[in-house]
Amino acid sequence: MGDVANSSIEFHPKPQQQREAPHAGGFGCTLAELRSLMELRGAEALQKVQEAYGDVGGLCRRLKTSPTEGDLLPADGVLIQGNDLKIDESSLTGESDHVRKSTDKDPMLLSGTHVMEGSGRMVVTAVGVNSQTGIIFTLLGAGGEEEEKKDKKGKAALTVQQDGAMESSQTKAKKQDGAVAMEMQPLKSAEGGEMEEREKKKANVPKKEKSVLQGKLTKLAVQIGKAGLVMSAITVIILVLYFVIETFVIDGRVWLAECTPVYVQYFVKFFIIGVTVLVVAVPEGLPLAVTISLAYSVKKMMRDNNLVRHLDACETMGNATAICSDKTGTLTTNRMTVVQSYLGDTHYKEVPAPSALTPKILDLLVHAISINSAYTTKILPPEKEGALPRQVGNKTECALLGFVLDLKQDFQPVREQIPEDKLYKVYTFNSVRKSMSTVIRTPDGGFRLFSKGASEILLKKCTNILNSNGELRSFRPRDRDDMVKKIIEPMACDGLRTICIAYRDFTAAQEPDWDNENEVVGDLTCIAVVGIEDPVRPEVPEAIRKCQRAGITVRMVTGDNINTARAIAAKCGIIQPGEDFLCLEGKEFNRRIRNEKGEIEQERLDKVWPKLRVLARSSPTDKHTLVKGIIDSHTGEQRQVVAVTGDGTNDGPALKKADVGFAMGIAGTDVAKEASDIILTDDNFTSIVKAVMWGRNVYDSISKFLQFQLTVNVVAVIVAFTGACITQDSPLKAVQMLWVNLIMDTFASLALATEPPTESLLLRKPYGRDKPLISRTMMKNILGHAVYQLTIIFTLLFVGELFFDIDSGRNAPLHSPPSEHYTIIFNTFVMMQLFNEINARKIHGERNVFHGIFSNPIFCTIVLGTFAIQIVIVQFGGKPFSCSPLSTEQWLWCLFVGVGELVWGQVIATIPTSQLKCLKEAGHGPGKDEMTDEELAEGEEEIDHAERELRRGQILWFRGLNRIQTQIRVVKAFRSSLYEGLEKPESKTSIHNFMATPEFLINDYTHNIPLIDDTDVDENEERLRAPPPPSPNQNNNAIDSGVYLTTHGTKSATSSLFSSRPGSPLHSVETSL
Repeated sequence: MGDVANSSIEFHPKPQQQREAPHAGGFGCTLAELRSLMELRGAEALQKVQEAYGDVGGLCRRLKTSPTEGDLLPADGVLIQGNDLKIDESSLTGESDHVRKSTDKDPMLLSGTHVMEGSGRMVVTAVGVNSQTGIIFTLLGAGGEEEEKKDKKGKAALTVQQDGAMESSQTKAKKQDGAVAMEMQPLKSAEGGEMEEREKKKANVPKKEKSVLQGKLTKLAVQIGKAGLVMSAITVIILVLYFVIETFVIDGRVWLAECTPVYVQYFVKFFIIGVTVLVVAVPEGLPLAVTISLAYSVKKMMRDNNLVRHLDACETMGNATAICSDKTGTLTTNRMTVVQSYLGDTHYKEVPAPSALTPKILDLLVHAISINSAYTTKILPPEKEGALPRQVGNKTECALLGFVLDLKQDFQPVREQIPEDKLYKVYTFNSVRKSMSTVIRTPDGGFRLFSKGASEILLKKCTNILNSNGELRSFRPRDRDDMVKKIIEPMACDGLRTICIAYRDFTAAQEPDWDNENEVVGDLTCIAVVGIEDPVRPEVPEAIRKCQRAGITVRMVTGDNINTARAIAAKCGIIQPGEDFLCLEGKEFNRRIRNEKGEIEQERLDKVWPKLRVLARSSPTDKHTLVKGIIDSHTGEQRQVVAVTGDGTNDGPALKKADVGFAMGIAGTDVAKEASDIILTDDNFTSIVKAVMWGRNVYDSISKFLQFQLTVNVVAVIVAFTGACITQDSPLKAVQMLWVNLIMDTFASLALATEPPTESLLLRKPYGRDKPLISRTMMKNILGHAVYQLTIIFTLLFVGELFFDIDSGRNAPLHSPPSEHYTIIFNTFVMMQLFNEINARKIHGERNVFHGIFSNPIFCTIVLGTFAIQIVIVQFGGKPFSCSPLSTEQWLWCLFVGVGELVWGQVIATIPTSQLKCLKEAGHGPGKDEMTDEELAEGEEEIDHAERELRRGQILWFRGLNRIQTQIRVVKAFRSSLYEGLEKPESKTSIHNFMATPEFLINDYTHNIPLIDDTDVDENEERLRAPPPPSPNQNNNAIDSGVYLTTHGTKSATSSLFSSRPGSPLHSVETSL
């Protein structure tokens, strides 16, 4: 976007300066003087500069200086030369309107603000903590410390007041030539105070982001946790009852005092078993798995040229169903060259020889290109021998400068002859103009305007054209239509961007009104039309094919000509021959989606976007409208998840609106990067495909971990519960259970959440927002493996001693040594988990569970490491781990049963999931109606900064309303006596109606606001008319102090104090509402 844009401020570094001194580094100004200057705006600032330094040039001389490209200003400064410069100061002032800057009206530029349009030069006056943004950050970091310093040193400093308002100190107020330093005092009221406290607390809460995946996981974890709690409670109750009934009822023993410690030990043992069941059941590894998976993905995505700014963006990208991509620089290389041209009535298919052109045309062309482009745009010699020349600055302008060099001419001498500060007027490129024009003075005192821009727009403003001899020939609309058909359309169909270059001369006598741009940039003479090629990146067609195979629709949104856009889209594979698709221009798109009143209708948009593949000549608003329309649409089976790519400042709204915004790291502006979720460090579309792979991989990694963990959960809980109920002891001891918990939580989350993505992830359709975490196939695997494991463990528990010919471990006394029997059960259980971890690598019913296992060294390390630690625990763990060393034969049997898991996995894979209708999915996202009070409270805390500011404003409104309502209550208290026998006056507007507007419906605060009685709404009677008496008190707030409610006051005194006339000040309080 912004093909010939020049949104940049140029900085020239100041000489190295010393630490601040009275005149720092020999400068003619102190830091304090500069700081006080930078706090002024507009006319005030200009007046101060003129008084103290004469003009901006004088300031530069005092600073002994002559005045990084980019949209974000990194320092405070004074504008010394600007072209159509507009700044967005909303980050400092909150005003969304762009501020026009010029040396004669408002030359102050502030750090942290964004250049939205135009270009210029500034002299830097403050950087770092001395700049306006730096001062604010200092205050944010050390509000309290600032006040202490102020008290100690007596220096003028900005302090943060209770409401966050900045108070100017008295010394600064004096400096500002008597300007009144306003400060906002907090309004004292009980309700206001409470609200303020709450607001302060909320302001301190960092913004939380709960993604779709986190929502599903939270819900699932809570459900599993509740089930585990119930099971552990039942386990403890059954164990205690079993013990009590058997000991004191069946055996008939009496509770003796000396036996109490033994009984207590039994109860403690039962409690420990219960807690162990709970610990194993609660999946505390879930958040860890998500964090590890996201963090690992983000780190790896960086290698794939994706810089992730918001963690949940990579997960959302896995669900993307549509990508709205920019053309220039994303799908194309953004290394532009002029390959065709139309000069002097001749269409050249390649760069013409300089001798083929008349000197007049050549001279005009060189001057038009050299002068009417940003002076920061240059063609530099190649860094390495044999490489291509380096293009610095705007790529379209680089192509034109390259054309000048190809014609064996040079642009630098022309620029040296007419430096930038000699340019009389510049109309910079923007998305509305789609052209750029520069005015220079001619030696005879006249003016010459050079213009370049989109050919179909600029040719409409041309009335003449240069013929082959360099003479003017009239250029009628019929000629223009011929030229469009014969020259421009063939160029566009070859995928070339067409640029028209034109000029116009003004005599000294006919100087126009330069602010009337339409009049100035008209009646032009066409010099040339050039076709610029921006080749498609070689890897893009394959990347788009992958996206389409993965169920993602790619749309191109560009500011280019529709024919150029269609040609590039066909080369990329976005549009296929024989497909039913739409290619629209911005105007036609708007005509189709808007009703007679010009309002956008979602129904109309829903008819357009499903088939739309190319949107050409689109404005930033069109891009935003399209993205919003697709996101809000409910036409398909599932809601669309939209990713957007952009590089220009004007792409900001669309990037912000999209579910995932991709900004270009090389060509992208600061505004675009700030609005995005992921930055493509190589500006390449292929990186977006990698982001889709990683996003889907995050989702699958969590599902793999869940499949493994829930199998262990089900088996461990059932074994502990059943074992405890039947044998009065858990076959898996507390320490052993905790080791199993460590394997399945921490180690498994590390092993399964770090699986690298594969191309196979792009062979399936995207998961919807409502897709459950645990699919039917996963549920089949979980229950299938649980059946195998439970069968083996219960067989070993009840007949294992016979099979291995060892002593039984069942019903062992309280402090008996560890038995081989229970050690074999523990070891077999762990072996089965280890081999099941390999099964868990596949969640879509694949047979080859070993595929790609060696591409994940973390997985291999964890499986082998766990196996080694298990050997140590069993052979050398002894009493702490309740283990007895096993023989080689016993170890081999344990391993054999473990390997059986892999075989059993193949058996489960042969059972078709479609036949198992009884299986239910689990892990759906929380529905709208299922939000708990806690989540709602959390939601209220999840306020972004802008909303917080809005609420601050609302609080001030409410405080004002409280005061007015209190006054009205006073009025009503007296009205009961004043209007006896009279008709009650009618309320013009009720506060109820005012409070019902959506902006003010904030549940948190409304209950604190005392509303007027409901009777106020129904007062419909005629109002008594009477001429209002002159009132000495015009301040309604003063009524607060003028009213004293007394029970002993007489009626006459009351009526004399509060006149019943409708025009009295008390009455005006109510009617004004």
